Amino acid sequence: QVQLVESGGGSVQAGGSLRLSCTVSEYSDRTFCMGWFRQAPGKEREGVAVINSRGITTYADSVRGRFTISQDNAKNTLYLQMNSLNPEDTAMYYCAAGGQLFGGYCSRSSSGYRYWGQGTQVTVSS
Repeated sequence: QVQLVESGGGSVQAGGSLRLSCTVSEYSDRTFCMGWFRQAPGKEREGVAVINSRGITTYADSVRGRFTISQDNAKNTLYLQMNSLNPEDTAMYYCAAGGQLFGGYCSRSSSGYRYWGQGTQVTVSS
């Protein structure tokens, strides 16, 4: 069973930054695509940023230019650098793996991912 463990969430003021980390127990064909998702109370889970095994990334429009997804293969770790945070970014953030690939690009639909972490809370105050 693939295990994912997130860390790095917390509370920050608007305009601040946070870096989320996700340690993945296995880096292999079955764990890519990988990505970060978020879910705010009363809202559907949203695909924030995803990455395939070759490092090709896709972002939600709401975070493009502010968030960066990256990976350290040697450490089996996925990162999400979040800059210029605003209150609308407040949510539980989840790391996911085993996502679907379409034409070389990873899906940002949560239904396409097989493995999930427990989530880490990000709260941005105004």
